[in-house]
Parts: sequence; structure tokens; C-alpha cells
Amino acid sequence: MFDVFRRWSIAIVPLLAACSGALAQSPADFYKGKNIDLYIGYSVGGAYDLYARMLARHMGKHIPGNPNVLPKNMDGAGSLRLANWLYNVAPKDGSAFGIIGRGTGFDPLLGNKAAQFDATKYTWIGSANNEVSVCVAWNTSPIKKFEDMVTQELIVGGTSTSADTDQFPRITNGVLGTRMKVVTGYPGGNEVGLAMERGEVQGRCGWSWSSVKATHQKSLDEKKFTILVQLALDKHPDLPEVPLIIDLAKTEEQRQILRLIFARQAMGRPFVGPPNIPPDRAKTLRDAFMATMQDKDFLADTARSQMEITPVPGDQVQVLVKEIYATPPDVVKKAASMLR
Repeated sequence: MFDVFRRWSIAIVPLLAACSGALAQSPADFYKGKNIDLYIGYSVGGAYDLYARMLARHMGKHIPGNPNVLPKNMDGAGSLRLANWLYNVAPKDGSAFGIIGRGTGFDPLLGNKAAQFDATKYTWIGSANNEVSVCVAWNTSPIKKFEDMVTQELIVGGTSTSADTDQFPRITNGVLGTRMKVVTGYPGGNEVGLAMERGEVQGRCGWSWSSVKATHQKSLDEKKFTILVQLALDKHPDLPEVPLIIDLAKTEEQRQILRLIFARQAMGRPFVGPPNIPPDRAKTLRDAFMATMQDKDFLADTARSQMEITPVPGDQVQVLVKEIYATPPDVVKKAASMLR
């Protein structure tokens, strides 16, 4: 019996020591000499892509061990493809995270069966800004103000049923009676912008104001499109005269539905990791994210690119996601029915 125990001890002790060493490994030891993959749920050239690539350029120096942060595009279904991959496939050791659509995390709540994740279990790293989105009509469209959309159709471009470009016009139609028609399936916001310019669609609803300024400032200056309404809980200081969608609600139920949908704007550019990242590495990524948001070189680069930076820490995003998932079921059901 003693010999059996001795042989078992000889076999198990090195294994326990290895496990103990792995558990004791500091974030600096883990990240030294490594690459971190930063996945982007949209195509190259859009605003999500710009934010991710700018973060990748500066974040590594704020992570102990100074790893390289490598941006990689994984577009598809308005970032739902990436959201599913991060939850179910991506390594959970802190070596991979991504940026998804601000509303993608709420797809399961709103009944999207293709969303194979529990958003409350993600490791939310942080958001680069607290976003305001807009609906716009190209200058060749007859739509010149919000009220026109109640009496006339506006054809808008979208990227997928789970994206803001598709959900925001449908909610606005359902709650406020507008008549937007969504033509969906574009790979990303950049392609929707090109579709407007080519005349394939007449406008876009669910376009981040920060993206407008970063990617279409020339068209904005030349008045190539009209801004019809702001989609957020509060107005952007740049747009004091443009109506806010919450202010257009006529009943308490309408206000509740609009709050459910547009509360996500507080996580305007959300960076998210898989569930179960070791707590010390999750904290390291969150701290590095916020340090990058205050980095003078990063801020200089984003200012040159006209990118809006109003960061929200990852732990606050985590709390917001849980709060939204606690919305009364009857309100959620009504909102979900408008998105079909």
C-alpha cells in the first residue's frame, strides 16, 4: 500500500506544482512576449474598425509585459458572428477580446435565437464613448425633418437584424409611427455610407454621431444629408436643435421602450472579452483600457481623426448590462415584437 501511495505522490506532485505555478503567474509574466488579438466585428474602414485599430496602437504599453495588440476583422451579421465566437470559441485566458455593436449584447434579451451567449457573463473591458446616434436623410430624399417620416417612406441601409442600423428604425417605426424601410445586408457602416452616396438607399438611421464626424465630415459640411433625430437618452452638445427621440414619446410605455433600446448608447464602442477570464487579467485589461483612454498620444491621434472619446469603465458597463437585462418582461416583449 505504501508503494502505491509513493508512486501516486511521485506522479501527482509535479502536476500540482505546475498548476500552482500557472495560477501564481502574474499578468506581466503571462503577457510578456505575447500577442493579444483584438477582433473587430465589422469590416475595415467603419467607425468600429477605426476605434479598435486606434486602441490597438496604444494599449500594449499600458499592459504589464507590453504585449503586441493585433487588430483582426471578423465581420458578419452586424458583429453577432464575433459575439458568438468570443463567448463560445475564443480563448478565455485574456489573450483575445473584441469590439461588437453596442446593441449586440442585448440580442438574446430581445429574442434573437441566433445569439448564442449570455451577455451578463462576458468580461466587459470598457467603452470608448457614451454615444449619441442619429437618423439622416440624403439630400436627394424628400425627407427634410422628422415629421416627414410619419407621412413618407424613407429607405435606409442596414447591416443585420441585430445591428443599430436595423433595430433603431424598426423601434422608431413601432413606437412613433415613422415609415422607414430597411434594406439590410451591408457588411458595415462604411458600405451603408457608400450606398447613400450611390443612391441605393435614401438614408441611415442608427449612425453614431462620432462616426459621422470621423468618417463623413466633408459631406456634413457640404450639407449632403439632413439630421432628423437624435437616438440616445440625452442630447449631444453639438446638436442642440435636433430633436431627441425620448422627448417625442407620448405615453409612459413608449418612454419605457425607448429607454430599453437606447440605454445601450452609454456603451457606444464596447470592448468585450470572453467569460471567465482570470480576474487579475480581466482587471489588467480594464485598467489598461482606461489608461489608454487618458494617454496623451492616444488622445492626440483620436483628435486628429475627429474621434469622440468619452470612456466608460468596464465594471460600469457590466452593471449597465445587468440592469438592462432586468427590464420588466412586458416592456421587453413589446419592444421585441417591434424588431421582427
